[in-house]
Amino acid sequence: MTPTALNLRLISTSMSNPTMSDSAANKLVSVTIADHVADVRLNRPDKLNALSPAMFEQIANTARQLTGDRSVRAVVLSGEGRAFCAGLDLASMQMDEAFVAAFKKGSASYPNSYQAPGYLWKQLPAPVICALHGAVYGGGLQVALGADIRIAHPAAQLSVMEIKWGIIPDMSATQTLRDLVRLDIAKQLTFTGEIIDGQRACELGLVTQLSDDPLAAALAMARTIAEKNPQATALAKGLLEQSWHGASEAGLRLEERLQGEVIGTASQREAIAAQMEKRPANFTDRDFTDYAELAARF
Repeated sequence: MTPTALNLRLISTSMSNPTMSDSAANKLVSVTIADHVADVRLNRPDKLNALSPAMFEQIANTARQLTGDRSVRAVVLSGEGRAFCAGLDLASMQMDEAFVAAFKKGSASYPNSYQAPGYLWKQLPAPVICALHGAVYGGGLQVALGADIRIAHPAAQLSVMEIKWGIIPDMSATQTLRDLVRLDIAKQLTFTGEIIDGQRACELGLVTQLSDDPLAAALAMARTIAEKNPQATALAKGLLEQSWHGASEAGLRLEERLQGEVIGTASQREAIAAQMEKRPANFTDRDFTDYAELAARF
């Protein structure tokens, strides 16, 4: 296997298994896991879930912790209160010389601490579904773009709003927006900061589908996914993420190798048996924690 054939490094994240204090986690991000579905909610409703420094950290740590939990087979990401996330909480940011210097000198690794709350959802092997309502502005939209699927209320308000504050999108939009819309559309949204509703966002491709109750729809989809072979689902996500922009031969080779990781296994045989016997399947959890561990096998 050549490095380009299984370069899962691009969608890998090192797992330090960070811990969150209960008080901080409960204040900013709530997580409930039931029937292999993680229900993750941004929990700062009094501020429309606007992103503070502590919230950046808690969202990223939540994604890392869920990556480390092989029992999680699908994730739903939503916001409490009247909005998913209204973007950056400027009042909580100290934009002093030290803050600016961090951008000028660069980071030791990527995604950096500002990109992680959006990009780590792409790296999580379990599919992530984002339920959007109310304001989905700036950094909030970039968090949502890291999900695999977005379900929005028709009246949700979405904007690449950074230009309003005289800055550029810097929370991984370059790696997520490109998969959803044409380059000229991405430029238009970025240059103007235009606010569009859920209906228009769906037409453009920013949103996967619409629902009058996006959270209920996202949870229902997550439960459906959680009933499938989790090994196959995680491998399929990795395959699509890695091969979408890669060379054809490398993608075909990766497809073949990853199929070899699932075909003929106990979980795959259980999928067939459950279908033939018309009963719910009883799967074991996926056998790798993150894509870095999977890539090390080849």
